[in-house]
Amino acid sequence: MAVPARRTSKTVKRKRRTHFKLVVPGMTECPSCGEMKLSHRICKECGTYNGKEVVSK
Repeated sequence: MAVPARRTSKTVKRKRRTHFKLVVPGMTECPSCGEMKLSHRICKECGTYNGKEVVSK
């Protein structure tokens, strides 16, 4: 089993962990009803996508 020769310093460890963060999904406003929705997806409230009704509600 591989064992590190030296102890990993706090700075090196924290620099590596800066990339582990939560990412907020890309939310946009629905042009027809104004609700927030995920980009490139059908609006759950009114059922439209790209200005056209896809799902009748």
